[in-house]
Amino acid sequence: MPPLNRPLRLAVAIDGGAPQTASAFVDRAHLAERGAFDFVTLDDSLGQPAPGVARLDALAVLARVAPTTDRIGLVPTVTTTHTEPFHVSTQVATLDWVSRGRAGWIVEVSATEAEARLVGRRPAAPAPELWHEAGEVVDVVTRLFDSWEDDAEIRDVATGRFVDRDKLHYVDFESATFSVRGPSIVPRPPQGHPVTVIDATPSHARAAAARHADVALIRTDDPDVVRTVRADLRERARACDREPDRLIVLASLPVDLDASADAVALAEFAASWHTDGVADGFHFRPRNPERDLRLLVDGTVPVLQHRGLARHFYPGATLREHLGLPRPANRYALAREASAR
Repeated sequence: MPPLNRPLRLAVAIDGGAPQTASAFVDRAHLAERGAFDFVTLDDSLGQPAPGVARLDALAVLARVAPTTDRIGLVPTVTTTHTEPFHVSTQVATLDWVSRGRAGWIVEVSATEAEARLVGRRPAAPAPELWHEAGEVVDVVTRLFDSWEDDAEIRDVATGRFVDRDKLHYVDFESATFSVRGPSIVPRPPQGHPVTVIDATPSHARAAAARHADVALIRTDDPDVVRTVRADLRERARACDREPDRLIVLASLPVDLDASADAVALAEFAASWHTDGVADGFHFRPRNPERDLRLLVDGTVPVLQHRGLARHFYPGATLREHLGLPRPANRYALAREASAR
C-alpha cells in the first residue's frame, strides 16, 4: 500500500451549464481557487456546438481568467490535429506568462470528418495515427518552449540589444505531417514547460501520455480500471526512461450533487480510493457547475482538509509547484554547456 502522506491532487472542470460568458468562468475559477484545487480545466473542441449554445475558445477564456486569479492552475483543452504546432506553442506559452506560471494544456485530437471539413486542412485520420501525431506535437512544442534559454533576454538599452542570439535555438523538427524550424516568438515560459495533461482513457492515447504527460486523466468510476490503466502508464513511462512517480494519474469523475446530497460520502469515496492507491487524485466534472462546484468547495473539500488529505492553501506560486513537479531544464542550454566542457 502506498504511503498515506502523499498529497491528494484535486482538479475540477468549469465548463458546462449556462451562461457561457467570460464572467461566469471567472466566478467559477475564483470559487475553485477558494477550495485550493490544483487546477481547473476548460473543455474545447473543433466540433460545432448544439443550436443556441455558444462555444468560447478555451485558451482565450482562461487568458481572461488568469489576471483575476492568484494561485489556481488554468488548463484549457487544445486540439492538435488541425492546429499548427508553432501556434499551439505560442498560445500555451502566452497563457503561462499572463498567469505567472499557472498554465497547462490538455492535448486532444480531432477524429471526425465533420470537424476536418470545418478546417479544410486535411481529411480525418484513424485514432492511432492522430495520437502518434499528437505525441510529436507535444515533443516539438516543448522544444519550442526551450528554444529561448531562460536568460536569452538582455533588454540592454545602452547597446540596443534585446536578446542574446547565441541563446536562441532552431528546433528544426520534421515529421510526416508538419515541420517547424523555430525559434519561438515567445520567451521561455515561467514554468519552463507548462503542464501537459492527456486523457489516457482511450488506449490509443496511452503511449503519448506515458512519454509526454505530466498528468494523465482516466474517465471511469471503476477502481479496477483506474488501477490497471495507472499501472500500465507507469510501466510505459519507465520504459521511456521516465520516473514513474512523476506521472500523476487522476480519476476523472462526473459529479451530480444537490443540497440534500451527503458531501461527506463523496469525501469518504475520494479518501478510500486515495488510501488504496487507486489514483493520485481526482478530476471532478460537475454536471451543474454553479451548484456542484459550490458544494464541492464548501462540503467535500473541507472534509478532506480536516482529514489531512487536502491542503488548506497553496504552498507555491506555479502549477508545477502545486503538483510537486520540477521545472524542466532547458535542453539546448544543457547541450551548449556540455559542448563547452
